[in-house]
Amino acid sequence: MTGAGQDQAALALGLRERVMAASLRARDAGRPVPDVPELSGAEAFSRAADAFYRLLCALDERDWARPTLRGLNVQGLVGHLIGVEEDIHRGLAGDAGVADASHVESTQTAALRQAGRSPAATRAEWRQAADRTLELARAAGPATPDGDCYRIAVHGMRLPVQTLLVVRAFELWIHENDIRGAADLPPSVPDAPVLRLMSDLAARLLPVAAARAGLAGSLNVHLVLTGPGGGTWDIAVGSDEPDPAAVSIVTDVAGFCRLAGNRATPADLDLHITGDAGLAVGVLTAASTLALD
Repeated sequence: MTGAGQDQAALALGLRERVMAASLRARDAGRPVPDVPELSGAEAFSRAADAFYRLLCALDERDWARPTLRGLNVQGLVGHLIGVEEDIHRGLAGDAGVADASHVESTQTAALRQAGRSPAATRAEWRQAADRTLELARAAGPATPDGDCYRIAVHGMRLPVQTLLVVRAFELWIHENDIRGAADLPPSVPDAPVLRLMSDLAARLLPVAAARAGLAGSLNVHLVLTGPGGGTWDIAVGSDEPDPAAVSIVTDVAGFCRLAGNRATPADLDLHITGDAGLAVGVLTAASTLALD
């Protein structure tokens, strides 16, 4: 190699190191650019509740009678959500009766009692119930006097208050889009900070979803969710085996959240998979078991 060639190679090597160092200073590994502000679960729920309420205020009388899911019309679905908030209130008060109650069956009475009421009355009752959830959750504080997180037992879940509020934000968004679909309105996507909390929760629960779906074996999943509110996760799924298979999954963050909400299938997503595609699709299919409905 000539002297000029050596100098050029050394320059290229030095340039690469400088570019890599500058990149790491600009963006930590696994974090999207631009970064999004961090929110509490309470703020995520508050934003989701405001978005849901704006939708309810925009509906006309005919929209409230449109069919949605489980034989409920829009008004009955809002009644279901009133029932969910009422059970959350009981859980925050320490009522063991809702700890293992069915998410659907426990709220059916509230759904059915909306029949014959005015949409305005149902809308006002839901708004009051959601506001009460926030009031009680904020009063609970972040931790018990001994420093442990407050955990709320409701509908088969036992979660810290702030995590439970992210679950609630997730459900509100899912049902907001159920109503939008029934009323022929375009779908919505949460703002990036809320979507980040939702996607992080769904990603971290993939091992739970895989176990619930009965997936066998062990798998290391490198999950990359693109778009505002996305990110990167490395998740061990399944039993602890010496040589687990590995797959990489890249897809849109909003689509992944719809999948976790049981409103999309892997076939609906724009997927880029490296590794065993069958294993990757199996994990994604299992994610839909996280939905409460």
